Amino acid sequence: MDPSEVEFIAEKEVVQIIPNFSLDKIYLIGGDLGPFNPGLPVSVPVWLALNLKQRQKCSIVPPEWMDIDKLEEMRELERKEDAFTPVPSPYYMELTKLLLNHSSDNIPKADEIRTLVKDIWDTRIAKLRLSADSFINQQEAHAKLDNLTLMEINTIRAFLLDSLNCMYKLRSNLQPGSTKGQFSDY
Repeated sequence: MDPSEVEFIAEKEVVQIIPNFSLDKIYLIGGDLGPFNPGLPVSVPVWLALNLKQRQKCSIVPPEWMDIDKLEEMRELERKEDAFTPVPSPYYMELTKLLLNHSSDNIPKADEIRTLVKDIWDTRIAKLRLSADSFINQQEAHAKLDNLTLMEINTIRAFLLDSLNCMYKLRSNLQPGSTKGQFSDY
């Protein structure tokens, strides 16, 4: 899975919009949306919110967690704790990118929010790299991935898979009856 696929999945998350048009309820395979009335907030998937915003049919209400104080608190907690702390949304990074790229005019202090989310991301990725390094050095066979997002797992997936494959080959070549320490596929 690549980052664009994770972003596609994130677009199914629900946000609130304030439409500037009228439309009865629309019936989609994924569920009913609406009715849309000017000035009244309505919950829609991100993909629809972005489409309507691009056509200047609505303004997007930022999610509750996309607040400077909440993000600063989350950043400090993430820096203080050794383990990964719970995130406000399983797609916080993707949603931040999508909403700030397409709707920054609807989000107060967008640049500060972008910086805070990037700081949180960098802290979590640094922790993830340290955890992966420790995991590899201790020659573990399994790990617990609590409070990690799909994008974070996707970021380190290739490295972990390659490392685990190499560890498996090394371990299997050290077993009695192996081909005297030589890799079988080289």
